Amino acid sequence: MSFLASHRAMISEKGMPVSIRRYSGTGPTRTYADTATTAYVRNYNSSELIGAIMQGDQIAICLVDTLGSVLPVTTNDKLVVDGKELAIKNVKKRREGSTLIALEVHATG
Repeated sequence: MSFLASHRAMISEKGMPVSIRRYSGTGPTRTYADTATTAYVRNYNSSELIGAIMQGDQIAICLVDTLGSVLPVTTNDKLVVDGKELAIKNVKKRREGSTLIALEVHATG
């Protein structure tokens, strides 16, 4: 099974609706736009709680072909899970060869 196929299967089986939220403007009148997608979301395991990773932090794996115009996702964006807005701490790229397949979004909040 290819890397892309295994990611699609994992998200299809265990995925949940999430959004990447991008704010525009400044101050209290700033607005945002949400890009909805489905992601495999999990909490960090206790063995992974080292350094800046804290209990309650989450990882969301999203396929890049579902993110459209929101790419590139940055730490200025937010991850919305179950209606809760989380700060994005880091975004790692998952590739198959030179092809970008998915983003691993590390979030806290």
